[in-house]
Amino acid sequence: MTKREFLKYAGLSAGCLLCPRALSFLSSPLVTDFIARATQDVPGKWSKPALYCIPKNGYVQCMRCPHGCALSPGDVGICRNRVNYNGTVYSIAYGNPCAVHVDPIEKKPLFHFLPSSRSFSIAVAGCNLRCLNCQNWEISQVSPRDTQNIDLMPRAVVDGALQNHCATIAYTYSEPTTFYEYTFDTSTAAHKQHVRNILKSSGYINEEPLRYLCKVLDAANIDLKGFDDDVYWTLNGAHLAPVLNTLKVLKSEGVWLEITNLVIPTWTDNLETIKRMVGWLCENGFQDCPLHFSRFVPLYRLTQLPLTPVSVLESARDVAMNAGMRYVYIGNVPGLEAENTMCPACKKVVVERKGFTVTENRLKAGKCGYCGAKVAGVWL
Repeated sequence: MTKREFLKYAGLSAGCLLCPRALSFLSSPLVTDFIARATQDVPGKWSKPALYCIPKNGYVQCMRCPHGCALSPGDVGICRNRVNYNGTVYSIAYGNPCAVHVDPIEKKPLFHFLPSSRSFSIAVAGCNLRCLNCQNWEISQVSPRDTQNIDLMPRAVVDGALQNHCATIAYTYSEPTTFYEYTFDTSTAAHKQHVRNILKSSGYINEEPLRYLCKVLDAANIDLKGFDDDVYWTLNGAHLAPVLNTLKVLKSEGVWLEITNLVIPTWTDNLETIKRMVGWLCENGFQDCPLHFSRFVPLYRLTQLPLTPVSVLESARDVAMNAGMRYVYIGNVPGLEAENTMCPACKKVVVERKGFTVTENRLKAGKCGYCGAKVAGVWL
């Protein structure tokens, strides 16, 4: 099979940042067992009994996320990858990713965690949100039964990370908490090989499964999609409070945390709401958590909206920094000075970036190369 054929059948595009080593790995005997469509009945090779499920009278309630889906036999959860099969709920998102990429860690985005390193990134179809602006709707808003998948069990993922000299594995692109069992088992296997784990997530998960997952997590970037519950529900099909709790849990568990806020015109660009959001972050001790204001690009069901004006993003950044957030960035606008990291003490630039590339790093053992002040993060 040629590389082009692999990309076609794996549902990937030529612009996926798959490096030659990744292509070599992905065409190896470990992963050449492709799944045309995961139409098998559960239980099957790519299924596993789901965690955090409570049997009740005639149905099973899934307690992994705040939706609490009540599933009768044959029912599928809102995430589209949990199925009640004869009274037992199975994940059908185990070992069958539809996307496998090698990314710069800055793409997550993580700016204060192992800069310039590479991350072996995987995704399985499905999501427990319904964001009108979703940029990966082709895989997030469908089931693993509807995507072209790759047979890649947890140890094979770790092997891929090692072979491609990736310091981390990122569970990303769709919603990794919906392929929870696969994420947890892969993360556990990764730690045994000294590979670290990154969660890129909406944070819509209940506290108990999150704390358990934190045992094998090293870093996370959580999408805080706004700070108005009505907007959150209408725009994303979720509530705000569970996401705020996720931020608190990750912080309390010692997981390195960065936060992304997508600024969508007419939806989440109200500066008073942004002021309340960053005020809450500062009041709850998140001043050292990098905050990424990301530019909206018209996609999915919001194609009628314009790009976020750069001036609005700059105003949001000013609001956050004036509130006390120490590291505030603007994303999706390459070339701005707001991509760079400034020392919180002397205000000099200590890490320069252009897009996902670090062009200059003046940190020394996590401290400013000019004044010696500590810069929060996990540094190489």
